Amino acid sequence: MTGRPYTLVDVHAHHCGPGLPALDGAPRLVVDDGEGRIVDGEGRLRAVPTALWDVPTRLTEMDRVGLSHQVISPVPEVMERAWTIDPGYARAVNDQIAQACRESGGRLIGLGCLPRVDPRAELQRCLTLGLRGVETGTRMAGRDLDGEETAEIWAACADAGAGVLVHPVQRGRGVLGRAGGPLEIGLGMPTDTAAAAFALVAGGVLDRHPELRVALTHGGGTFSWVAPRLRAASGGDERWDRAVRRLFVDTLVQDPALLPVLAARFGPDRLLLGTDSPFMPDHVTRAVHSVDVLPDRSRRAAQVDNALAFLGLHPVGIPTGNGGLGSPGGPAAAPVLHGDRP
Repeated sequence: MTGRPYTLVDVHAHHCGPGLPALDGAPRLVVDDGEGRIVDGEGRLRAVPTALWDVPTRLTEMDRVGLSHQVISPVPEVMERAWTIDPGYARAVNDQIAQACRESGGRLIGLGCLPRVDPRAELQRCLTLGLRGVETGTRMAGRDLDGEETAEIWAACADAGAGVLVHPVQRGRGVLGRAGGPLEIGLGMPTDTAAAAFALVAGGVLDRHPELRVALTHGGGTFSWVAPRLRAASGGDERWDRAVRRLFVDTLVQDPALLPVLAARFGPDRLLLGTDSPFMPDHVTRAVHSVDVLPDRSRRAAQVDNALAFLGLHPVGIPTGNGGLGSPGGPAAAPVLHGDRP
């Protein structure tokens, strides 16, 4: 089996390519003279970095900061809209991500998105394309993650052995009483993530699906700090504690001093390196090196092994550069998911 060994894996990065169908005003990328912009349903434009759609540019950026592999998932507003409209939109998004992974020679690993109509069928198609799971929002069409409408996502992913990355939607506006960019990014998104974590733990999602692998972005948001208070308020017990330590969280918290707290709350085997690439490019190098504050064993786990555990990659016959698991060497050689048939 060939391919670059896994030495540093980033699980939180986004991709969006041009050519998405213009369905019901869904977001799409427009590239003009090398400049990329995402157009939303109301015609508003948002400039985006070239690495969002151009694989060679992304690989160059990965080399610059020392990443061997990166997990790419849909831009959040794309993922959220895919849930509510024609399933053809989700299919197009997932096809783009799979194509980017193929173009990368195995260095990019994909997570897709699901439509509300027959999500199980599209999940199986994602796995056939070589994707390792899906991204979901902290809420889906305004519904909490422990609600009846989202139950099929968890059942399908648990049955298929697919990982689920949970990302804030609408910049966390749904949990704020005051608007504004810095407040939404700095407080809304982390609080939205904490509310999603509460739904997964207290709402019984993790209890109902013991094999489910779920990762929260942005360090799990504010959940690390408020978990003891939530536990006491909801009458939590040892079951609560076990469920909390089932959650993976990325390390994108903007301050390395917070990482030991994450390790204490969730466990050192649950930390995943995350950068939010290609957004916030000035923070990517710092995000990559933030795990340097962890003890050697925990640092190595956060750099590689925890990511591969979250992604459900089998260790058999896959050498790595650090003695753990290793590179799939491209889509054709990718190991199968736990619970999936090769």
